[in-house]
Amino acid sequence: MRRLIERLFLSAYRVVDRHKVMAPLRTALQALDSFFLRKPELPLAPPHVRDPIDLKRFMIMVVVALMPATLASIYFFGWRSLAVIMVSYVFGVGTEWLFAYARKEEIHEGAFVTCLIFPLILPPTIPLWMVAVGIVFATVFAKEAFGGTGHNIFNVAMIGRLFLAVAFPVAMTTRWHPPFTGGLGGFRQWSSDVITGATPLISYKANHALTGLRELFLGTVPGSLGETSALLILLGGLFLMFTKIANWRLPVGYLGAVAVFSAIGSSLWPAKFAPPIFQLLAGGVMFGAMFMITDPVTCCFTKAGKWIYAIAAGLITVLIRALSGYVEGVMFAIVFMNTFAPVIDHLVLTAKFKETASA
Repeated sequence: MRRLIERLFLSAYRVVDRHKVMAPLRTALQALDSFFLRKPELPLAPPHVRDPIDLKRFMIMVVVALMPATLASIYFFGWRSLAVIMVSYVFGVGTEWLFAYARKEEIHEGAFVTCLIFPLILPPTIPLWMVAVGIVFATVFAKEAFGGTGHNIFNVAMIGRLFLAVAFPVAMTTRWHPPFTGGLGGFRQWSSDVITGATPLISYKANHALTGLRELFLGTVPGSLGETSALLILLGGLFLMFTKIANWRLPVGYLGAVAVFSAIGSSLWPAKFAPPIFQLLAGGVMFGAMFMITDPVTCCFTKAGKWIYAIAAGLITVLIRALSGYVEGVMFAIVFMNTFAPVIDHLVLTAKFKETASA
């Protein structure tokens, strides 16, 4: 099978190289080749690279970890969820390809992860054209404007969601599908015709109604496409930590901070702060902990910095949920801490190497 795929790629390269009009497609072809096959450029003499696909493996592992939440989005909200994901890929990767072609570079594998994470943090009822607008905006202004993958200072998917939340608040906050449950669920449906305006966080904000913890853990509640099932998100996150793709300090620090600060807040001001377990399972906290705050490009790289970064993000999440007009604080907290990640690392290194810095 592998040899057959390699031959198909070689044939495609020959066709593209033979016809100049098809030259722009070579960048996209190289991206697919790099993602699915192992095509390293190795030197003829030592030293040799033993494993040339670190970045590719990193991105593939994240995609694999997102599969439970992706399948859950279809089960709970129907096949329209897959349409949302496909629109994100078409316009996100398409935008990335345009910039790669203009710069005469290859498409980086990071686009394949961003274009999957982005739709999973959107409401099931989001119009498809808004998905396209959001992923294009995020790709252009949160990544390409900074020089492309690895140079961005903000989490790309979060910037896209933040843009949609500000530009289209009604579509992002008031129209939610109740999930399909039982049997094959949404695998037999395109989408639900029923609209509800109450996610667990909205219900708590409006009348202090607490959704059952079992429903929150399994995901049988209204919410964003991939954020409802804490169980499946946790499985994906544990996979990333077990394979060392994600640093365990970030999700542990973030979830621990949310639990501790919400416990303090709910004991002192129960009318404002929800209980800790509810805070952990409701909304985007679990998804943010496993797949967003662990973004290696936008988080701190020092060990102490990771703890500070995660704990501060957890505190901000709890404060925004309790004291602001927004029911969710995850996206604001993570984007806010993205700004301070370099400063935190600088302060940690300065404190650790005082003698070297003073000299």
